[in-house]
Formats: sequence, structure tokens, C-alpha cells
Amino acid sequence: MEAVTFEDVAVDFTMEEWAFLDPSQKKLHRDVMWENFTNVTAIGRNWENQQQIEDEYQNYRKTLRIHHGGEANIPRL
Repeated sequence: MEAVTFEDVAVDFTMEEWAFLDPSQKKLHRDVMWENFTNVTAIGRNWENQQQIEDEYQNYRKTLRIHHGGEANIPRL
């Protein structure tokens, strides 16, 4: 069995789908994605501090920007 990755549990929206969410739904999505990210990245890793987890999350966001062709194509969290 392979290890679970963040991409396995991530919920992505298209720009059109994101536009239909109200602010509370967007906040819920951000909170759930952050919790999922911290849980997945914490498995089997010894983090020195919270900043390392936040840096890893930002690296994931940068990868999304590259994959989706720029910041404008990624729903804001």
C-alpha cells in the first residue's frame, strides 16, 4: 500500500465552481485543506516547528500555480 499524499485528499475547484461558493464555504474549504495538509505532512515526519509545515504548504501552492498556468487560474483560499 502506498503512502497517502496531500493530492489524494485535496479538494480542488475550477474557477467557475469557486465563484459559486459563498465566503463561509471558501473559509471552510481553506480550513479543511489546511487541516488535511498538516495531518498528511505530519505523518512519519519530525517537524522542527510550525513554520516548516507552513513553508511546505506554500511550496504546494507554488506547484499548483505552475501546473494551472498562473495565480489567476487557482482559486484563492
